[in-house]
Amino acid sequence: MPARVILKLSGESLAGDTGWGIDLKSLFNIAQEIKEAHSHNIQIGVVVGGGNIWRGGRDKGLHLDRVIADNMGMLATIINALALQDACEQVGVHTRVLSAVEVSKVSEPFIRRRAIRHMEKGRLIIFAAGTGNPYFSTDTAAALRAIEINAEILLKATQVDGIYSDDPRKNKSAELYHTLTFQEAIEKKLKIMDTSALALCQENKIPVRVFNLHEPGSITKAICGEKLGTLLTI
Repeated sequence: MPARVILKLSGESLAGDTGWGIDLKSLFNIAQEIKEAHSHNIQIGVVVGGGNIWRGGRDKGLHLDRVIADNMGMLATIINALALQDACEQVGVHTRVLSAVEVSKVSEPFIRRRAIRHMEKGRLIIFAAGTGNPYFSTDTAAALRAIEINAEILLKATQVDGIYSDDPRKNKSAELYHTLTFQEAIEKKLKIMDTSALALCQENKIPVRVFNLHEPGSITKAICGEKLGTLLTI
C-alpha cells in the first residue's frame, strides 16, 4: 500500500451523465471513495481538470487566443477544486485547495513545502489551476505535482478500463494493455496522457496506473494499491 499518491481526476468525472457542469451525485460519490482511501492513512493529493466547464476555446473555425483559453481552463479547475473540497469536508475529510494561480479569497497558493506539511498532518490536498501556465495540460500538472511532493505513484481515473491499443468504444477488437513502458506508450502514440506528462514520469521514475473511474470502489482500490487497469513504468 503506498504512503503518498496523486490522483488525477478529469473535469468530466464530476459531470456524471449530464456531460457538463457538476453533478452532485457524482461529486459526492468521488468524495466518499476518497474518504475510504484516506481512512487507511494514505496521504492523497488530487489534481482535477476543468473540461466539464471549459474546453479548448475552438468551434467551427472560430477560436480564442490560446493563452486566454488556457487561462480560462485554469479558472475552471479552481471551481471544480472548490466543489470537491466542500464535498470531501462534508463527508468528514479535512481538505485544503492549493492553487497555482493566486486566488487568496478562496484557496491557498501552491507552495511545495506547505503542501507536504498539510499531507503530513493528514489533510487531503487538491491542487488547482494546473501548472499555472498556458500550454500545459492538467495531466502534466499531475505529473509535476507527483514529482514535487515525492508521491509513490500517479493514479489516473479514466472512462475505460485502462490503456487500449485503440478506442474500445469505437473498436471492439482493441487490446487492453495490463503493463506498458512509458517509451512504448510514447512510440505507440497512445493518447492516455500527453507526451510531456509521460516524459516527466519516465524521467523521474514515477509509475502511473490508469483505471476505470466508473467501476464501483475503483478509486479506493487504486489508491490502496490494488492491481487494476494498466500500469505504466520505465
